[in-house]
Amino acid sequence: MMPIADFSAAAVSRGLELARVLLVESDVASRLTLQTLLQAGGYTVDVAASAAEAVGKLDDATYELVLTDSHMEPPESGRGVLAYARRKEYKPATAVIRKHRDGSAREDRKKSSRRMLVEAEDVTTLLCQVAELISLRATRRSERTLRMSANN
Repeated sequence: MMPIADFSAAAVSRGLELARVLLVESDVASRLTLQTLLQAGGYTVDVAASAAEAVGKLDDATYELVLTDSHMEPPESGRGVLAYARRKEYKPATAVIRKHRDGSAREDRKKSSRRMLVEAEDVTTLLCQVAELISLRATRRSERTLRMSANN
């Protein structure tokens, strides 16, 4: 099995880009760590340290996935970024990042009607969850396009 760094280098050398991700993370160390992991996984990553910066980036570019910190201040700002992203015409996949595993993660998942919690507990799990979210977004976009063309 090819290591993630080798896969990423091979993808870059061939000009491949998996997807563009907006990472909204207020903690500098976490932001740099997650950015590095996502880039090593082959994703193009733009970062924002605040909700205001994220909204600006969402207005300037198109993303397949928007990830936001679950501990942004004020707490509702992270959810606000995701709500703003969902209103964009291109409809990116959205997710909340939980950096520390605790007993409430399972409860959060039960309460949420949408599957949008990404737990950054290990690299493989994180990259698999990101890939799955982007894949689901692509499937929904294709289905929406097919429905629209069938109606015309």
